[in-house]
Amino acid sequence: MPGLQADDAREEERLKAALWYSTGQTVDAVAVSQNLNATPHFIGGLSEMCWAQIENIAQDLEAFAKHGGRSTINAKDVVLLARRNEGLSAVLQAEAKTVKERDAR
Repeated sequence: MPGLQADDAREEERLKAALWYSTGQTVDAVAVSQNLNATPHFIGGLSEMCWAQIENIAQDLEAFAKHGGRSTINAKDVVLLARRNEGLSAVLQAEAKTVKERDAR
């Protein structure tokens, strides 16, 4: 359906714009604190790289959930995604444990 595709494209552009804005705000804050300059070209490139990484992460998380026979992504999928980054994995596992304990009360 052409209308749905147009809506999806508009939503993607809206999300990309929000990411670009947030990236720009973060880069500007760091640049000011360190007395550096960041060009709009740099911010655009960083935003595009972040968008590509987000797309890859989303695809991996969907694949992990599907492999587990689920249609919903859960915390185990996120922890599995971080398996190659020991520090991040440890933080995510600890947070998942905290949430699980809190929910059990």
